[in-house]
Amino acid sequence: SDATPNTRRSTGTRVLDEVRPPRACRVLLHNDHYTTMEFVVRILMTVFHHSAAGAERIMLAVHREGIGVAGVFPPQIAETKVALVHRTAREHGYPLRCSIEPE
Repeated sequence: SDATPNTRRSTGTRVLDEVRPPRACRVLLHNDHYTTMEFVVRILMTVFHHSAAGAERIMLAVHREGIGVAGVFPPQIAETKVALVHRTAREHGYPLRCSIEPE
């Protein structure tokens, strides 16, 4: 084929993957039996920049429902925040788990 490596061939449909903005991701906090509510509130305020009242509300959702949305971000930012939560939690001796799911 004489197509250059960066050329995509298509049969009538246009490929627009390269121009779409990155899909947003929800960052989720998961409940556990060891991480304190106060620590979760502090994480929500420092890493996710929620107000004290907003952080308290999300923390209670995590506590009651087992999971809560900490925020919605582009994929790279979401991954960075998850890594920061995990590192900070481990530094303080907590097993707090954080994950990402597509919005």
